[in-house]
Amino acid sequence: VQLQASGGGLVQSGDPLRLSCEASGRTINMAWFRQAPGKERQFVGGVNMNGGYPYYEEDPPSRLRIIRDSAKIAVSLLIYALKPEDTAVYYCAADTMGVIRPSRIHEYDSWGQGTQVTVSS
Repeated sequence: VQLQASGGGLVQSGDPLRLSCEASGRTINMAWFRQAPGKERQFVGGVNMNGGYPYYEEDPPSRLRIIRDSAKIAVSLLIYALKPEDTAVYYCAADTMGVIRPSRIHEYDSWGQGTQVTVSS
């Protein structure tokens, strides 16, 4: 499965942002990770493409939402009130094996190319 992410770029602190990711084929779970400068890649949130509520690293999430579009095999990440600490490369990931609520890097077998988000203060 190939993943194509879009969105990102240079944004102002306090603004909202939407990142989108579309898969080329069937997936079970899709998720977003992010990697800030000098830090490890971290799980942001994921969702089962067949149904159920999204799940997040931060629970409940304060400034973000994951939206599923099962018809398009796509997932979006909405971040509200961006902060400079949200600056990172954001990666879309897909699990085609059916792991239960995957949240670790090795549980995902397909990755997008990463999209840079830079939040200016």
